[in-house]
Amino acid sequence: MRRGLFSIFLCCMLTALCGCSMIPAFERPKAAVPQEWPIPPYEPANGQVLPKAHELAWHQFFTDERLKKLTEFALENNQDMHIATARVREAMAVYGVVYADRLPTVNLAASSTSARTPKDLTLFGKDITTHRQDMGLNLSGFELDFWGRVSALEEAAYASYLATEEAKNTLRTSLIAMVADTYLLIQELNERLELTEYTLENRSRLLELVELMYQTGAASQLDILQAQGAVEAARAELVRLQQQYGLAQNALNLLLGGTPLDDLPSGKGLKRQDITDAFDMAIPSEVLLHRPDVRAAEQRLLAANANIGAARAAFFPNITLNLGLGTASRSLSGLFENGSGVWSFTPQLVQPIFNAGRLRSNLELAEARKDTAVAEYEKTIQQAFREVADALVSCDRLAVALATQERLLDVQTQRLKTVEERYTQGIASHLEVLDAQRDQYAAQMAVIQVRRQLLSARVQLYRALGGG
Repeated sequence: MRRGLFSIFLCCMLTALCGCSMIPAFERPKAAVPQEWPIPPYEPANGQVLPKAHELAWHQFFTDERLKKLTEFALENNQDMHIATARVREAMAVYGVVYADRLPTVNLAASSTSARTPKDLTLFGKDITTHRQDMGLNLSGFELDFWGRVSALEEAAYASYLATEEAKNTLRTSLIAMVADTYLLIQELNERLELTEYTLENRSRLLELVELMYQTGAASQLDILQAQGAVEAARAELVRLQQQYGLAQNALNLLLGGTPLDDLPSGKGLKRQDITDAFDMAIPSEVLLHRPDVRAAEQRLLAANANIGAARAAFFPNITLNLGLGTASRSLSGLFENGSGVWSFTPQLVQPIFNAGRLRSNLELAEARKDTAVAEYEKTIQQAFREVADALVSCDRLAVALATQERLLDVQTQRLKTVEERYTQGIASHLEVLDAQRDQYAAQMAVIQVRRQLLSARVQLYRALGGG
């Protein structure tokens, strides 16, 4: 009898594990984006092999050793990363709970029962005291997954876990880009501070020279006022840049999750930052699928699709098993004697008949959530396309702007040199010198700013393509 009962149970288990599926066939939505980039990407030279951004690790993309150390520190200490990691562990634990529902739960149970029945309730008019000892294995409420409801819930939980993992990767990629962008901003402000300090020193020396010339009658009071105004303007600009530098440092420390170590390697100036925008870029619908946020949206869509299968399966009969195998006796010593074995087998079938439309509403809810997930997936793809397109446009135009600003700086430098020579010869006025100095200073500042903007645009292109 026991062997026959075990065979029935084993057949039921195999049937449950191999149940049919009500999950709709999944079809990835078509990417509703153009099949060409608005700006042609970098064209490789003959024989040049370009890397794919999503295959290029961030420590290969950045060559500045100081930036590498700061990025490592941020990935280890940033609080948002800690939160994202905890959420991944939470999603994995939820999946573990749902997965456990696919397998039976077997418990070892032992009990001792003593009961007294008064004589008024006994057949022979005497008090009766009974004792019972039980020990056995129990399986209760195990659902046979004939229609794939439990497996659909498991698939949905697993997809949700993967979506959480991809969300963490999205945050990680964004964090790397934000640390790099903030670091480049600090490098820009540092170079602008150095330039302003140098300009302030030059203008202060020029003021001293004008004051000496005024004492000899070679300069007027107006020349002194103009020179003083130039000094104060440089000093005011220096204070403003110092404020921006401090704010940028605070922003970087927040991204890092704390103050970094003091023994960091020296960094590179903006001109030495060899951050590239040369990537192997296929058609958009293929490139964008490598982004972690797009993968996360797809996993959320898979979870919504699986939930439809669970909602469909709820319309069919629910079959559960309750099984107990063990031994019972009046005393502990008799638990293992021959003839003390007990068993119970209680299959249960529940077919929904009337539930006020709850099952239908649950199915409609699951289908509506899938429609929402489809729209969110398509929106994510479109947003990803825009980010890549914006980065391509920025890289293209800022490269042209940088070359233009560098030519302008050469012109302004040559102009200042000519005006200074004319001033020493008494041909040009002091006002012309100040104008030339201001224009050269503005051109130098613009070159630094545009160079940093170009580097930041390349970082954003790398992030938008799924790198990091």
